Amino acid sequence: MAAYLLRRLLGSILILIGISLVTFVLLYLLPADPARQIAGRSATAATVENIREQLGLNLPFYERYLRYLGGLLQGDLGRSYIQRTEVSTLIAARLPPSLLLMGAGILAELLIGLTLGVVAALRRRSRLDQGLMVLSFVGVSAPQFVVGILLIYVFAYRLGWFPLSGYGTPQHLVLPALTLGFLGAGWYARMMRSSMLDVMQQDFVRTARAKGLSKARVILRHAVPNALLPIVAMVGIDVGILMSGIVVVESVFGWPGIGQLAWQAIQRVDIPIIMGVTLVAAWAIVIGNLFADVLALFVDPRIKLR
Repeated sequence: MAAYLLRRLLGSILILIGISLVTFVLLYLLPADPARQIAGRSATAATVENIREQLGLNLPFYERYLRYLGGLLQGDLGRSYIQRTEVSTLIAARLPPSLLLMGAGILAELLIGLTLGVVAALRRRSRLDQGLMVLSFVGVSAPQFVVGILLIYVFAYRLGWFPLSGYGTPQHLVLPALTLGFLGAGWYARMMRSSMLDVMQQDFVRTARAKGLSKARVILRHAVPNALLPIVAMVGIDVGILMSGIVVVESVFGWPGIGQLAWQAIQRVDIPIIMGVTLVAAWAIVIGNLFADVLALFVDPRIKLR
């Protein structure tokens, strides 16, 4: 196990370096000029050039990237062009709200998706099954900003059950978490239904029924745990989907996380923040997949690490 984890962590470092290079190239090719954004529209050409020199934007691409990579290997994510603050400090301040929202989003999608998937499998080919699958299709197809706006309109504006936006109480968390988890819930419902239908045809389930075990016991003790194995793998992949969706959700609900920080940085072409958030998101995806692989060992001991 230790050797496997070490190999995965070393591989993740190479992945992060590759992601940093790709992101750096894409930002370098942007037509927007960060120096002009900082100086303002009324600034003179001399002022813009002075800012470009101070930030090192006048250096060749390879030299700029090597400087950034050298700082990155020392744990330095750079300094924000606009806020004049270390990127690591800004991300550290915004990370806890994002982790809270992501955890709540994963919980929401699992509770909703797995429940709907099990119910649909047990009522196969019924109208309930068809209705739940249509609902899951809507879930995977609907844009998150549309879902968020609808939830705000119905449950915050019309019914007044939850705040319109903000952060700080459990009530503020409900609507953003549901919005973030709605897409994943649809995928989990379809996956769980398919997995449950496959498991229910296995010999061990028929044996459990033949022993006279109750239907609830067969489902909860035998069918559901075995149907969860492909779901565990999806959770790790899901971290990446949530990290991309969190930018939209945090912007819609005014949630003070790294997604909102990234959106503000994109609008201002604040390259160090964009790079920092991208690398943190990539690291979260790598760790999420590693966690899913290790967790799968405890769900199914037959799996061997390689």
